[in-house]
Amino acid sequence: MENGLDVVELFTDGACSGNPGPGGWGAILRCRGREKELSGGDRETTNNRMELTAVIEGLKALKKRCHVKIYTDSQYVANAITKGWAASWRRNGWRKADKKPALNAELWEELLKRLETQEYEIIWVKGHAGHPENERCDQLAVAQAQKYKE
Repeated sequence: MENGLDVVELFTDGACSGNPGPGGWGAILRCRGREKELSGGDRETTNNRMELTAVIEGLKALKKRCHVKIYTDSQYVANAITKGWAASWRRNGWRKADKKPALNAELWEELLKRLETQEYEIIWVKGHAGHPENERCDQLAVAQAQKYKE
């Protein structure tokens, strides 16, 4: 418990074969010694979309307000949240500082809305560096991407 809330660890990863191309995402939720694996994919997507989707789908699985420790190997996801870029893009009508459109605006909007309902922290982990849960999420994501390869 943290601030009276259950602590949930959410490990996430996305994968894409080609960028764009067939992709997948994987997530592991852990709370009170229990674990749940989630995964999915898309025929035509990008790595960044799969990284975002992994976090969104993990958060969607939560049934109540929690303290969520979100582990990602995506600097795109981690930096956009922790450095406030995504919130700034939203305030600016999904435009970046250079006035160009922010990519994946609909996913960022959904992620920001879901984060507003939780207490959270973002923890960046180095990908493909032996982090057990990150490696497992990668396996889940790659397996999903493989389903869409022809």
